[in-house]
Amino acid sequence: MKKYYIYLIIALFPTIVLGQAKKEKQTTEGNHLIDSITPIIPVSKQSLLRDVDVIFNSRMAYNSYFTDGNHDLSHFNVDQLRFEVKGKIHDKVYFRFRNRYTREPVPGNLDNISRAVDLAFVRVDLSKRTNISFGKLCADWGGYEFDFNPIDILTYNDIIEYADNFLVGAGVSHTLENGNHTFSFQALNSRTKTYQEQYGTTAPPGITPSEYPLALVGNWRGKFFGGKFETTYSYSFFNEAQGAHMNYIALGNKFTANKLVIYYDFQYSNEGLDRLGIVSNIISSQYPYAAQKAVYLENWVRAEYLVNPKINLLLTVMNSNHSWKDNPDPNAKDKLSTSYGLIPTIQYMPFNDFNIKFYLAYTARKYDYTSYAENTFGVKDYSTGLLAVGFIAPLLVL
Repeated sequence: MKKYYIYLIIALFPTIVLGQAKKEKQTTEGNHLIDSITPIIPVSKQSLLRDVDVIFNSRMAYNSYFTDGNHDLSHFNVDQLRFEVKGKIHDKVYFRFRNRYTREPVPGNLDNISRAVDLAFVRVDLSKRTNISFGKLCADWGGYEFDFNPIDILTYNDIIEYADNFLVGAGVSHTLENGNHTFSFQALNSRTKTYQEQYGTTAPPGITPSEYPLALVGNWRGKFFGGKFETTYSYSFFNEAQGAHMNYIALGNKFTANKLVIYYDFQYSNEGLDRLGIVSNIISSQYPYAAQKAVYLENWVRAEYLVNPKINLLLTVMNSNHSWKDNPDPNAKDKLSTSYGLIPTIQYMPFNDFNIKFYLAYTARKYDYTSYAENTFGVKDYSTGLLAVGFIAPLLVL
């Protein structure tokens, strides 16, 4: 019989606990008895939750990989899972935190924060149109490829793929009175790691690390013709080492016409010391150091056509050119290789009131090396493919 009493106590435990939290009070309105339950979150704090969002940015798929037309592997994969909390904690104070669960949480030894943390900052509104931000920020680079939520980009072009996109620092932003133009300026760490950790034994001899490894980023966002044409242009200067700087220009353009939206990005990165590492990897068989004066030039186009409220067609086309202007061979051309990308995609959105997209996409990439690069450094052309069936959803749970 004892075990039955135990089962009964377990079954009634939630009721007993809840009953302890209730406070009954007699009212004069109709002599009704009103039960008030003491909330877990104090009433004084509940108003904060109205301005706070908790989101799981997710993309999961069944992926099939190909190299040079041959099938390599097929498996289920969590491509993106980023936990995000953001909102107002004061009338003029906003915070945002986003952690990536698909990256190893290794702290950067320059900024002392895990590389898995994308964003961790506080924004203070100085006025309706001006604000300042402090913490780990998204570098305010121009271009719409980087402006998208990462779950919506199946494959990045080379610059964004290999860059440090989230950096610790401070920024200020101001929107003009008409609301059509916003200007921002950021001062950030130029990287997440120290110079020694970033380059290690590949650091070129004779290069002295900068005592001020900072990046300065300026951005302009504009709207024209009632929002049918938009821009996000930026210039960034990175102080990498003494006599070795990086200049980065990103020009993003967006055209909207009824159901059709077209994005075009132009990106140019002139790196006194090769931060992306693509050129350095090409020449590594003959040159053991990070390349100096590496130049990257890219084009990225994305077209979206909403066939109906449930079907969206997308096509992304991109290319990236990789050059080495410090090649000691006087007879060599600067350009070493070009990569190409083509991503046709079909999205199906079954719900009108819930943002989830099921998609079928194929990412085709081709890597073309110049004959000089092939003969000198032993690299070979190759292609890759990725067939993916999955879903994309920013799961808003609060």
